[in-house]
Amino acid sequence: QVQLVESGGGLVQPGGSLGLSCAASGPIFSINAMYWYRQAPGKQRELVAGITSDGSANYADSVKGRFTITRDNAKNTVYLQMNSLKPDDTAVYYCNADVKVLWGQRYSYWGQGTQVTVSS
Repeated sequence: QVQLVESGGGLVQPGGSLGLSCAASGPIFSINAMYWYRQAPGKQRELVAGITSDGSANYADSVKGRFTITRDNAKNTVYLQMNSLKPDDTAVYYCNADVKVLWGQRYSYWGQGTQVTVSS
């Protein structure tokens, strides 16, 4: 019943910026950690960034200093601001959330993914 909807993907030239959003809806009591993953064709899905409920963030080495993950708990939304984009950042980006539902259980949910293409 919980759904994560992503937006913001697109085509960007190298060095450009793009912001992604992922909003969760449904019978949510609280969201613990939220994450952004990415996967390019022929490669394994990679954890890009994560953020805890209190705002502590972590990043893959490949994006440190360029990407920023934030969240708005009131909107059940996680954001990924991507700056200084490189062709190697091209991938489908997925959001993930560890959700405590109203009846007390915890589940992990995935968004559908949004394509980010960095090309000149």
